[in-house]
Amino acid sequence: MSPALTSRKLVTIICEAELEALLVPELARHGARGYTLTEARGQGARGVRDGAWRASSNIRIEVLCDATVAERLVDMLQARFYADYGIVVFVVDAAVLRPGKF
Repeated sequence: MSPALTSRKLVTIICEAELEALLVPELARHGARGYTLTEARGQGARGVRDGAWRASSNIRIEVLCDATVAERLVDMLQARFYADYGIVVFVVDAAVLRPGKF
């Protein structure tokens, strides 16, 4: 890895669009310094999510953070949302410039 790059975690959340208002405030509360949110479409265990109307829309939220924040986010998501909503979360290693932002 380049000396200019620093290791962080990329937490990706794919969930029902209806969760945006509930979930986004929780990100900062659990230590995230920022996030990127985009619309998402696809097919999975709950069928096709084509985004034709709000009830069939998904969003994708990405958070770059350190391992401690990533763990807090995963724990919170599992405890608060997994039982009642369609949600997928995955965490991968990332190498970033300007680590102080994350």
